[in-house]
Amino acid sequence: MLQSATPNISFTLDAYNKIHDLKYVFVVVLGLLYPIIIIANGLIICIVCLERKLHKPMYLFICNLACINVYGGTAVSPFIIARFLMEDYQITWFSCLVQIYFIYTYAGCDITNLTVMAYDRYISICYPLKYDKIVTPTKVILGIVVTWLLPFFRVTITLSLTANFDICGVIIEKVYCDNFSIVKLACTDILYYNIYSSTMIAFGVVLPFFIIIYSYVRITLICLKLSKRGQVKLISTCVPHLIALFNFIVGSSFELLQSRFDMRHVPYIIRVILSLYFLICTPLINPVLYGLRTQAIKEAIMRKLCYTFYQRQTAVRCLT
Repeated sequence: MLQSATPNISFTLDAYNKIHDLKYVFVVVLGLLYPIIIIANGLIICIVCLERKLHKPMYLFICNLACINVYGGTAVSPFIIARFLMEDYQITWFSCLVQIYFIYTYAGCDITNLTVMAYDRYISICYPLKYDKIVTPTKVILGIVVTWLLPFFRVTITLSLTANFDICGVIIEKVYCDNFSIVKLACTDILYYNIYSSTMIAFGVVLPFFIIIYSYVRITLICLKLSKRGQVKLISTCVPHLIALFNFIVGSSFELLQSRFDMRHVPYIIRVILSLYFLICTPLINPVLYGLRTQAIKEAIMRKLCYTFYQRQTAVRCLT
């Protein structure tokens, strides 16, 4: 039966019914991981903002990535916990679109920021003498603004097209809404949407990856000309970004495979975990990478912790 795509439609997130027996496991795990995501990324944001020495392009982009991680981590975790606790597995049309908006803008901001970071590393390593002239404060601010605005603009157009579909079903086989699940329920011809979607994938995914690959090919060529010590130093500055990029690719690939291909032969619990990897593990791993692997941030964190401890010890002595 055809249903008009109006705010009166409610979808059933069927994955909750399939993993209902494990709901408390998911509540406990997500209830532990979500605060860690907020605290870890919040720590990176605070350290970069408070330390003047870290007010440099690379660290500002890391800070921006931490903001994106907080944004993305908040997109789904509280929602899933609330659904399990309330045992309400319905979601309205409007809420579904809002959730898709959060998830897709998070993904877009993430890959865009990683692209900007790759370009920053490329300029820093390949043109060190011209770096300050090329990567000016104005361009850094512009890069951060574009990181947020471009995905929001692109996703707004995508969802405006999705909102015009007539819907023939209400079952979504996930624990959250995603755009392709809605498109698969559409009764109307989606040829033009597929053309637009392919164009956006080329523009939003292929182009950034091309820029990243080009940047690291050039960096590799420079690295080969350096001494062993220089190579180690260069690699150490690039490793966190490469791991973050690899983590993003793995997580988004899990989501892409589930959206585009028939995964019914895979156990439901595995499918749910894979779908959550992108939204939980990526914002969880990134602050660990940049907090532990980036020497300047690690030293800044240790200084702040030591200073806080010293202040407390001094206050205790004064009171006693």
